[in-house]
Amino acid sequence: MKALILKDTYVIWRQMKYFLVMILLFSALPSGFNNAFAIVYASMLPYTALAYDERSKWDQMAAMMPYSSQDIVLGKYAFGWLCIAAAAVLSALFQAVLSLVTDREVLPGMLALSLLGGFCILAVSLPVMFHFGVEKGRLAMFLIIFLVCSTAGAIANIADSATGGTVFAFQGPVLAVMLIAALVLTAVSVPLSLRFYKKRQF
Repeated sequence: MKALILKDTYVIWRQMKYFLVMILLFSALPSGFNNAFAIVYASMLPYTALAYDERSKWDQMAAMMPYSSQDIVLGKYAFGWLCIAAAAVLSALFQAVLSLVTDREVLPGMLALSLLGGFCILAVSLPVMFHFGVEKGRLAMFLIIFLVCSTAGAIANIADSATGGTVFAFQGPVLAVMLIAALVLTAVSVPLSLRFYKKRQF
């Protein structure tokens, strides 16, 4: 699986470099929406990797290699999880550095919500992509973009309420609900993606 993750990284390295710059810029902007969007957007990177796979007929090549369907599907999930986690860590580091020179503060709750939101979006989007494919799933892509923006907006409202001096009393329960949702959606999503991927092979 490590080789599959490296393959996806090499394939979309150019986009990842741009994404790294985007995280830096968005983390520097004094906006909860921008900070959250930079992390949640990372959940869309596996979509780009799938698009390249479909364009280059990777599935046909993978069938001749010692990779099982489970390896390929889980590889996409692992790639997405790593991208989201890396975006959250980088955003936290950038915000921590900025907090040393400005009056901004790092909001761990906002970072955690963004991280879990990215996991939820990944769990929703990958089965759709494996079922319809990238070309046929363009409408689903618009849904994913909507989910990314709405999730970032919701997290930004929470972050803004905290920075505005208002104590967000429900932040703990919301984090708990998001964690449960991410776990449940992922537990359902992985078997669905594996089932859809196997159907596409025949």
